[in-house]
Amino acid sequence: MKNHIEQLVQWLQQQVKEAKVNGLLVGLSGGIDSSVVAYLIKQAMPDHSLGIIMPCKSHGQDEDDAQLVAESSGIDSVTVDLTDQHDLLFNGIKTQLKDKNEWNEEKERMADANLRARLRMSTLYTIAANYNYLVVGTDNAVEWYIGYFTKYGDGGVDLVPLLHYTKTEVRQIARELGVPEQIITKAPSAGLWEGQTDESEMGISYDTIDAFLNGEQVDEKDEQTIINMHQRTAHKRALPTSPPDFHHFTLE
Repeated sequence: MKNHIEQLVQWLQQQVKEAKVNGLLVGLSGGIDSSVVAYLIKQAMPDHSLGIIMPCKSHGQDEDDAQLVAESSGIDSVTVDLTDQHDLLFNGIKTQLKDKNEWNEEKERMADANLRARLRMSTLYTIAANYNYLVVGTDNAVEWYIGYFTKYGDGGVDLVPLLHYTKTEVRQIARELGVPEQIITKAPSAGLWEGQTDESEMGISYDTIDAFLNGEQVDEKDEQTIINMHQRTAHKRALPTSPPDFHHFTLE
């Protein structure tokens, strides 16, 4: 993985140069993917890299883990607590729709979780504008393929260096970089609600999806689940849909 790390660092440096920006930043969640990205951008831009820790009703351990990664990688960091902003916006929306008797209780948890992700995205871009940095995403090959990310949330970034790496490979890169073992072995979670884990929400393990992406034989039911998720989330990986260019048609 040393060669991969060197190539990723060089690629990140090239993106900074081509975009004519000053550096790179990443949202630090305390998970393995954002930790790997933090180490990579610190190597790529030692004096112009930043980790943003954004607690929002999240588990206290996640913030502690994010701080650990900031310290172990040596990356500069800043913490922006989004709890109050989230409460103000979400509860305001909820109140207005309840007044119309149109609030959907069944969709509340997911709407809440997606708003958190989108608030984080907005925070990252606000800070990026301040420093003239690019926002570096943390999605890996599995998350991208099955659409396990929030559209215009954690999917709203400038660069995605881990896009071609499975979860297994991300772990290998993490160990090569020296990411703390407790980060590497913790259960992957988007921190969307208390007790939430990626695999319980997806209904399938990362190892199974890794195997599928590597062309290995997996259980037929699991294979169909993965294909269905990929097809259902195609819109997340595409540009916004637009109509045909009617300028080329005769209007009646």
